Amino acid sequence: MVNLEWYRTFKSVYKNANFSLAAKELFISQPAVSQQISMLEAHVGYKLFNRKSKGVEPTEYAKLLNNLIIEALDRLENVENGFRAKAINANRLISIGISKHLMSSLGSALVSRFDFIDFSFHEDDTLFELVDSKKLDFAIVTKQYDTFDTIQKKVGEIKQVIVGSNNIDASELKANIKIKDFTATEYWLNDQKWFSHNAQIPHIKLFWLHVFNKKRPSMIPNYIIPSEYEMLEIISKNTGIGVVWDINAKRLLAENKIQLLWNSKQMPSTEVFVLSGKNENLTTIFRNIQNELKRVLG
Repeated sequence: MVNLEWYRTFKSVYKNANFSLAAKELFISQPAVSQQISMLEAHVGYKLFNRKSKGVEPTEYAKLLNNLIIEALDRLENVENGFRAKAINANRLISIGISKHLMSSLGSALVSRFDFIDFSFHEDDTLFELVDSKKLDFAIVTKQYDTFDTIQKKVGEIKQVIVGSNNIDASELKANIKIKDFTATEYWLNDQKWFSHNAQIPHIKLFWLHVFNKKRPSMIPNYIIPSEYEMLEIISKNTGIGVVWDINAKRLLAENKIQLLWNSKQMPSTEVFVLSGKNENLTTIFRNIQNELKRVLG
């Protein structure tokens, strides 16, 4: 039975016209190259190379054999290299930057897909700088950056909504929203206990800007919880409301641990992107991250 390594060795000797060079290319000894060529010659029944003062010269049958096998051998090696690259990509340590407020909903979805991930928490502009300077392999961001050295693909959209604990009677709020009495709606909201993940209340300010056309909400947050996901867990066990990303509230809403108070049509969605530097070795991983995040955000 023919050994594929014989053909691989034949290809290298044919290309290099030298047993020593073929041995170096294949990372085997020169006697091993000679032995494999001898075994292949015995198998096909023809002499394949004539020795010269410097190297070897292929016989006419070697030229014919090369024409017959080279395309199939190249195709087989490409398949083999492809599988090897996938195995390396699947097992290498990758670094991913993400906002800490999206870690539980988006970052954790990648844990089941890859064996080794080094996560770090930063805001969008810092994440871009780290990817652009090749200090991070990937980043999940909510802003678009156009540069020559980075690749960015949209994976979905998220939106800010108002949620609250289940022990809050929201019937008055929803009635006011239905009749578009936004003065009464804002008054009701101001009268609640508020949670925020940041003392500067960026989510609340943005919601008020788009929905009420006001730059400064009049309420003061009662509680500042640095992680949005932890803030949601605390809301579910206490009394209060907050403006959060819908993707973060999704599980708790499905489990009926919190209630959706307002998903305003005036509040625009925010695009989510996966960002990477241009690196062919990361192409497969980039695609896998992209597909996984699309699945979560779909």
